[in-house]
Amino acid sequence: MTEAMRGFDNHNRNDASRYAVAEGVTRAPLWRLLRLMWANYHFSLIAVAVCIAVTGLTTLASTLFTRSLIDDYVVPLTQVDNPQYASLAQTLFTLAMVLVIGVIASYVHSRLMINVSQGTMLKLRTSLFDKMQTLPVSFFDSNSHGRVMSTYTNDVDSLRQMIGDSLPQTLNSLITIAVTFVSMVVLSIPLTVVSIIMALVMTRCTARLGRISRAHFKTQQATLAEVNGFVEEMVGGLRVVKVFNHEQQAVRQFDTLNEQLRSSTYNANRFANIVMPVNGNLSHLSYVLIAVIGAWLILRGGVDLSLGTLVAFLTLNKSFARPVSGISQQMNSVLNASVGAERVFDLSDSESESDNGKVTLVNVVVNAAGDMMPTPLRTGQWAWMIPRGTGVSPRFVRVSGGVEFSHVDFGYSADHTVLHDINITAMPGQKIAFVGGTGAGKTTITNLINRFYDISHGTITLDGIAVTDISKSHLRRALGMVLQQTHLFTGSVLDNIRYGRLDATDQDCIEAAKLVGADGFIRRLSNGYHTVLLDDGGNLSEGERQLLAIARAAVADPPVLILDEATSSIDTRTERLVQRGMDNLMSGRTTFVIAHRLSTVRNADCIIVLDHGKIIEYGNHDELMEYRGAYYNLYTGGL
Repeated sequence: MTEAMRGFDNHNRNDASRYAVAEGVTRAPLWRLLRLMWANYHFSLIAVAVCIAVTGLTTLASTLFTRSLIDDYVVPLTQVDNPQYASLAQTLFTLAMVLVIGVIASYVHSRLMINVSQGTMLKLRTSLFDKMQTLPVSFFDSNSHGRVMSTYTNDVDSLRQMIGDSLPQTLNSLITIAVTFVSMVVLSIPLTVVSIIMALVMTRCTARLGRISRAHFKTQQATLAEVNGFVEEMVGGLRVVKVFNHEQQAVRQFDTLNEQLRSSTYNANRFANIVMPVNGNLSHLSYVLIAVIGAWLILRGGVDLSLGTLVAFLTLNKSFARPVSGISQQMNSVLNASVGAERVFDLSDSESESDNGKVTLVNVVVNAAGDMMPTPLRTGQWAWMIPRGTGVSPRFVRVSGGVEFSHVDFGYSADHTVLHDINITAMPGQKIAFVGGTGAGKTTITNLINRFYDISHGTITLDGIAVTDISKSHLRRALGMVLQQTHLFTGSVLDNIRYGRLDATDQDCIEAAKLVGADGFIRRLSNGYHTVLLDDGGNLSEGERQLLAIARAAVADPPVLILDEATSSIDTRTERLVQRGMDNLMSGRTTFVIAHRLSTVRNADCIIVLDHGKIIEYGNHDELMEYRGAYYNLYTGGL
């Protein structure tokens, strides 16, 4: 990643939710965007500035030629009987060559800005996606998918329009204003004062209307993200909407959001679009004032002001007012881009997931002396490599899968504790089951093992090593997880199984599918293992999708396995078929099982009963049934 791209992450915020509600431009987002462009395309931008300057100068040359045309050619030629046009033709040819140079410069700067704008958008989206991979799960809990997607599409696209169109036009306008102002001062100082006064009035109107418009543009972008999030949610839950006959309610909700978007967009563009006619009328007023005052000065005499000079100055006055009006025309794009840049950098500035772990997971071989040595080859023997300082060989601890919770407290927020004094010891190879009502804390416990969230108090160890000391990526590599809600990616069945271990061969994937009982239905698909899955596996049943998720975990072959309602979508007959494969998958590895279907956890070594974040019972099936407590009531359906 370039230094400029790393600059995106220089200002991290402690509250990721500020991405959702960003108030004020405290970090000059457009200035940061310009810095990014300069860092990556400074040579191109210099060339663009030169080309724009050349274009502006050629335009100015054609304007100033009006003075020479009238005073040096038209008036003198009308006063002679036999006028000679050779010098005029030569001057016109020279002017034509100057204008051709201006056309070429304009073409070059347009092509360069295409490269700059598209390249910047590429880097922005790449940086955003890289950043998104580092964000914690809590970020996506507080920001909808549609809102995040709106940043990638609408907000980034608003920057593209500003970079590709508004920026070069604004730069062109500024250069034109500068060179025109100098020319106007040379031609007539009194008339220049009148032009400056009118330009200041135009600038004042533009600034005032711009502040009002920008507030509405902020509301527009935020509302647009809400609309995108709502549409994404409704499309994903369309079946639920139809099952419960909520179509009309969904339409009413969408109409409300859509009306808010329409209203904010209308107000934003209403004020931004007022700028152009206001400045246009002020420009016409300035032209009239210059013409009247200039004619009065010529008729009065005593001032070095010729007819050609007045005509040229009137043209320059238009050239002076036109850039100001042109800048105002870009107001919509600039204001929209300002809000878009703010939202883009808010996402980029969101606090990344912290990871101070130094312990890593490595493949090892055991030499004749019984010592473990790391190897890049996949040996099937894993160990934790614990660094012990510079110049000292690391210590290796064999991965066995022992997990221990000691006095663990946890809350998603500081003022609300979800888990209270959790103590669990899972010996290597044991099967630990969590049961309890909805909201008891079962899934939360498993999310703490892989550090999706960090605990508030206590310790969690894996093979005697605190999980906070283990690198998160290596920790999660040692944990296989099958979620209740499966997700399949666009690609073949083999690709989706291989997602559990990218270096797995086709045969490894097939063996994993056989292990969990998925081989039969896969071979019945149109192209077997090479069948392409689309739309999150929409052409498969829920049970088949979950079997592929289980096969994905099987091919990873982790020492610790977490099954979060892994068989909830599998019917009873399929469950019996897959149970043997599941037993093979769980054999020899520590397994944590979350299940509402208690028949799947009867053979667990320890069943932990949770209620409101507390452990109220634990033991094996027979012990808990004999105890006749909460587990007995859950199992028998008693109250």
